[in-house]
Amino acid sequence: MKRVAVMMGSESDLPVMRKAKDVLDGLGVPCTMTIASAHRTPDRVIELVASYEADDVGVIIAGAGAAAHLAGAVAGRTVLPVIGVPLASGALQGLDALLATVQMPSGVPVATVAVDGAANAGVLAAQILAVHDTTLAERLRKRRAESAQTVLDKARELEDG
Repeated sequence: MKRVAVMMGSESDLPVMRKAKDVLDGLGVPCTMTIASAHRTPDRVIELVASYEADDVGVIIAGAGAAAHLAGAVAGRTVLPVIGVPLASGALQGLDALLATVQMPSGVPVATVAVDGAANAGVLAAQILAVHDTTLAERLRKRRAESAQTVLDKARELEDG
């Protein structure tokens, strides 16, 4: 099975970005995590992306706050799918990161989830890999059914008072 590479711009992003890894772990998808800054360690970003293309990585998740250039810097260096996670930080609480992540130039797309939406990034990465993995697709269906059942159980609980 292909693995997912999760990148973040700094250690302070770890509490949010760990949610992507938790989802992937729960689905049995191999995942690695690392820190690389598009601005402070651009050479490391380039080296990592090249290694991901040569390795068994199928999807890259990149999370960053403020200018949020990491996902774009990664997408500009690979044809692998890149999912950007804008992180809430600074005075704008993630709006700047959201806009920087979603406003990519034509031909260099970054799939973008909600601000601090790392869990959904994990789900989306698994869905991308599941296109060619029926076992993973079934695990995703099961996860979705369990989520629906939780909502139905809570509704019944509320209605029964």
